[in-house]
Amino acid sequence: MSSPKKNSLLCPSCRRLISRSESKCPYCEISNPGSPLKNNPFTALLNKPEGLITILVYINVAIYIISILIDPGKSSFNLSPMRFLSPSHKSLFFLGSTGTIPVFEYGRWWSLISANFLHGSLLHIIFNMIAIRQIGPLVINEYGPARMLVIYLAGGVAGFVLSCFPGGIPFTIGASAGLCSLIGATLYYGKSRGGIYGQNIYSQVSSWAISIFIFGFMIPGINNWAHGGGMAAGALLGLLLGYRERTKENSSHTLLAATCVIASALTMLWAIGTAFYIFFIYR
Repeated sequence: MSSPKKNSLLCPSCRRLISRSESKCPYCEISNPGSPLKNNPFTALLNKPEGLITILVYINVAIYIISILIDPGKSSFNLSPMRFLSPSHKSLFFLGSTGTIPVFEYGRWWSLISANFLHGSLLHIIFNMIAIRQIGPLVINEYGPARMLVIYLAGGVAGFVLSCFPGGIPFTIGASAGLCSLIGATLYYGKSRGGIYGQNIYSQVSSWAISIFIFGFMIPGINNWAHGGGMAAGALLGLLLGYRERTKENSSHTLLAATCVIASALTMLWAIGTAFYIFFIYR
């Protein structure tokens, strides 16, 4: 007799127990719920939103630790809060900091992706990870995990693209471009949805956006172009992708999210491998 476990599964859309042989989920009517394209480790991750945010935080922290350890002699132990445990400029460059110099002088276009995972100090990464833990669950709740990943990863790249042109910023890094993309998508959601709930969301997130720009103008070295570009990209992505109340998350959103994740993963593996070769083998 075959095991019941093998003949049943949780629907990848509504998470109810159904037969693996169903051509359509009897609850949410998603087609072919047992298809490997809809049931795999990636889609399983998307069905655990709280775990998704945690994994994003762990990845950023891991890369930050690598950026410190790969060139420890040059890392800053300055007691200034803004500079404490800062990776060396050389470490950040080879791991993929972006800006006009890496992109236009060295042709490192892939750094527009990798810069989203790099941070300049302990305070920098703490601030960004706390903010992602606050805004990320809200975006997942209203857009879904796949669309949240697209907004975060693609919006971060768009923010850095913008910052490469108007201000001519030589070097820049940080998850705040992607974070601002999440904020932009949430602003769009609140304004578009309307009603008391939408107005409350818009009002709350607007205060975050204003605070980010005020902070950016007060503290030297903050990339306001990336922040503004990220917010604009997030709002546009929110419009194009739609949110749950208007459009259910579907396989095209999952495929787009998978593409963004694979591109980011391959870019970071390339950057870390290149940096490792330069620091520990080439020299």
